[in-house]
Amino acid sequence: MSRIDALRTFIAGHPGDPFPRYALALEYKNGDRLTEARDEFAALMRDHADYVAAYLHAGNTHLALGDRTAARETFARGVEASIRRADSHAQGELESALAMVSGP
Repeated sequence: MSRIDALRTFIAGHPGDPFPRYALALEYKNGDRLTEARDEFAALMRDHADYVAAYLHAGNTHLALGDRTAARETFARGVEASIRRADSHAQGELESALAMVSGP
């Protein structure tokens, strides 16, 4: 069984756990399966809006797909989530990423 298949099986059995979906999205991203990664990150952020770790990778996936607008929106939502979670480290990373795509 591949890692992707194992993660999908785990997700099906534990739909309330955000980490396996995050791991699946990263597996797709690292395997250059960017459209699938984008879709998994979208599902993760929809179902677990405060799972802050997803936003930076999701935004970078949008950038890799050439969609700066979606990246900017994702980073901005990530900043909001990091503020809700009081995660200043993630907030700083997301603000930096947002500044890079919002600039000239």
